[in-house]
Amino acid sequence: MTERSQMSRARRLVIKIGSALLTNDGKGLDVEALARWVDQVAELIAAGVEVVVVSSGSVAEGMSRLGWSARPQQLHELQAAAAVGQMGLVQTWEAQFRRHGRHAAQVLLTHDDLSDRKRYLNARSTLRALLDFGVVPIVNENDTVVTDEIRFGDNDTLGALVANLVEADGLIILTDQQGLFDRDPRKHADARLVSERRADDPELDAMAAGGAGVLGRGGMQTKVRAARLAARSGAFTVIVGGRIDAVVSRLAAGQSLGTLLLPEQGRLAARKQWLASHLKTRGQLILDDGAVQVLCRGGRSLLPVGVRGVSGRFRRGEMVSCVSESGQEVARGLINYDADEARAIAGRSSDRIADVLGYISDEEMIHRDNMVIV
Repeated sequence: MTERSQMSRARRLVIKIGSALLTNDGKGLDVEALARWVDQVAELIAAGVEVVVVSSGSVAEGMSRLGWSARPQQLHELQAAAAVGQMGLVQTWEAQFRRHGRHAAQVLLTHDDLSDRKRYLNARSTLRALLDFGVVPIVNENDTVVTDEIRFGDNDTLGALVANLVEADGLIILTDQQGLFDRDPRKHADARLVSERRADDPELDAMAAGGAGVLGRGGMQTKVRAARLAARSGAFTVIVGGRIDAVVSRLAAGQSLGTLLLPEQGRLAARKQWLASHLKTRGQLILDDGAVQVLCRGGRSLLPVGVRGVSGRFRRGEMVSCVSESGQEVARGLINYDADEARAIAGRSSDRIADVLGYISDEEMIHRDNMVIV
């Protein structure tokens, strides 16, 4: 089986669409093109694929509505453009998905949301709940209020972080270029499209050199960096022309379009390696024999009922060690509750969490996706 054909096995994808595509190079939202992408996403969802859309275009759409031809430099003007443009952007996404009987959901994130472990888990839980409900999350940077993202951020990076967040199989970056070329095609007529490489290939940096377009904040360099970020959790990345006919459907069918950048190792292996090498543990859970056996057999989450004791001071989302009653470490993972909360629900069944705490964040103390057996 070729690497391309394996793409047809992806069950969760993040699709990032750039400003130049969404706004037809600054002429206002290209509703017809957006409708075609929605048609293709709806096909994927009907086939059982979960999709998160990372949508650029709020600033560019705001510029169009305000009659601006050039991206402003003043921060307050950028924020104003983002606020105006976000209204039209999210309304258009919702209207197009409603044609297929589906809802879209606006999710505005900053990089800080994904660097703080507690906020990271909150965002992850929200996105996964939306996917479970069959809703299509439309993710964008919160350009209206966050300063450094407007100045330095880009949605290619955000797309990769979201791919990590939801543990996607792949990231598709739709752009106004056909893919990554071995040389800048604007300067070299003989430039050739790069079909497939490893994301960590150092030669990609020279190939990607060059500036961004008028509307975008990134360029091929940011897309290569995004592919390397996505590869950390084992996700592949495709950089491809968004105006190619039925591009998303054809990629999902395994056709060779654009540039495929591959991770060094598979998604599960990469995830487990990241957890195993995480920063030092902040606390410890003592498990009963039944919980130890369940975890060692693999594939199961840790429930509060199997926890006999809790030590340390930790926050939700920090790394804790899971040990047997004899003190032998059997697993480690990212915990779903603060230390005091964990102590309160230890030994109790999951259906009692709300009675004890007055609310429930998760049924599991540690979800299996956030745990590695040691």
